[in-house]
Amino acid sequence: MVVDLYRKRGEELMWDRYGSDILKQDPHREGAFATRPRSQKMPAEPGLVVEEPSSGFVGAVVRVEKSGGMHLVELEDRRGNRRSFPLGPGFWVDGKPVELTVWIPMQVENNPAVTASGSRAVKLDRARVARQSRIFVEGTHDAELVEKVWGDDLRVEGVVVEYLQGIDHLEAVLEVFGPTRQARVGVLVDHLVPGSKESRIAQVVEARWPDSVRVLGHPFVDIWQAVKPVRVGLKAWPEVPRGTDIKVGTLRALGLPAVTKEDIGLGWKAILGRVRNYQDLEPALLGRVEELIDFVTESEAC
Repeated sequence: MVVDLYRKRGEELMWDRYGSDILKQDPHREGAFATRPRSQKMPAEPGLVVEEPSSGFVGAVVRVEKSGGMHLVELEDRRGNRRSFPLGPGFWVDGKPVELTVWIPMQVENNPAVTASGSRAVKLDRARVARQSRIFVEGTHDAELVEKVWGDDLRVEGVVVEYLQGIDHLEAVLEVFGPTRQARVGVLVDHLVPGSKESRIAQVVEARWPDSVRVLGHPFVDIWQAVKPVRVGLKAWPEVPRGTDIKVGTLRALGLPAVTKEDIGLGWKAILGRVRNYQDLEPALLGRVEELIDFVTESEAC
């Protein structure tokens, strides 16, 4: 691997042909008397696209690691090629020189003023009475992930999350619940893509309860994939072959046991344990959950 190569040659990387100040030989400057631009410090946040001008390599930040007494930033270009460079000055972002620094994600878990969802924390003197409205999710893993990131927000709003154990019988569950404008139901669904079984069920229930039920979903086959793969050490979630359970295939790719139900449960706990806050989840999930919370909390105003 490229990173392993740089580990072995860490000292050699310190001797750059441009010296300690790469801007002395800046290929982006025009004219011999052009004013040398100043580098601005910028955290090497995963996903940030940068250029290393001495090599011409352009890629998105994958990670920063410490090796051989130095920090290396690993970049990945649009073809999937990866290279590592010493963290510090000598990079360009949007045509401007930057000095990459270690990215420290917002530690909302340790910040009493902010919830794990990024919302302003509200201290409750007493528990709020639960609303009539509910949010339904497909399974226990979905409920646990929503609780970990949005739990504080939901308690402030008095919203209860319940799980369906699958979407196939959603219409029957709603018949028993009896949705109204004051008792709305928001439903979070896995793999809600056009033409899928899930999308057909969503169309049926929303047509039957147009003002009181909203079904939203994400494109992932399973809620596990809504966690950014980098949090579990993967470049991307594995492509699980048809006929293989998505959870089993995922755990195998992670090198974890995947034989029994207990294995599946422990595997999910390991993944969930890597989730610190909303920054560790894919935007395709974040927006849907926030929209459902807004939908069910609007009911009191109706």
